Amino acid sequence: MDLILFGPPGAGKGTQAQRLLATYGTPQISTGDILRQAVKEGTRLGDQARPLMEAGQLVPDSLVIGIVEERLRRPDCRPGFVLDGFPRTVAQARALETMLGSLGRRIDRVLSLEVPLEVVVRRLSGRRSCPADGRVYHLTEAPPRNPGRCDACGTALVQRPDDAEEVVRARQTTYRRDTEPVKAFYAAQGLLREVDGQGSPDEVFERLRAVLG
Repeated sequence: MDLILFGPPGAGKGTQAQRLLATYGTPQISTGDILRQAVKEGTRLGDQARPLMEAGQLVPDSLVIGIVEERLRRPDCRPGFVLDGFPRTVAQARALETMLGSLGRRIDRVLSLEVPLEVVVRRLSGRRSCPADGRVYHLTEAPPRNPGRCDACGTALVQRPDDAEEVVRARQTTYRRDTEPVKAFYAAQGLLREVDGQGSPDEVFERLRAVLG
C-alpha cells in the first residue's frame, strides 16, 4: 500500500508509521529525513540540495520530488510506503501524482490523524527530555521518578524550544493553513480518510487498520 499520513505536530504520526511498518512492511518516508540522508550520501540531488539547506533556504519542490523519487526506487519501498509530512501544498501533491505515475504507482489512501488543538498542545508542551542521553518524559503521562531529573543519569530535564506552548500553537496554525487545501485535494479524489487520533497508540492503530481494511 502506498499511503500518505497527515496530522499536526504531536498527532502521533511517527508512532503510527512505525506500527504500519511492522504490520504491513511499509517504511516511513519523511522528506526532512531523506533530504538529510541524500546530502549525507552525496547523491546527485543531495549535492544540489546541500547549499540551499546550509543557507537555510527552502528546497524547491522539483528537487524535493526528485529526492523522494530516489528514495521510493529503493527495494524496501516495493511493498509500499508511508509518506509522512509530504506533500505540504497542492502543487507538491500534483507533482507527486505525476512522479508516481512515471513509476507506475499511485496513492492508495490518505490518512489524516485528527487531534484537537488543546490535546496536541498538552502533549507537546508537557514533554521534557534529558540533554545527556536523549530520554523523553512527559509531565503527566510519563513523568520521571524524581521530578525534573532523568531516571537513568539524574541530569536535569529540559524543554525543547519547539515544545514551548507558544511555538506549538504557532506550528499548529501553520499546519492547518497549509494542509487543509491538500486534504481537500485528496478528498475530491475519494482518497482521504480522517481517523480519530485521540486515545492510546493501540486504539489509534486499530482505527487505522479498520480504515485500511
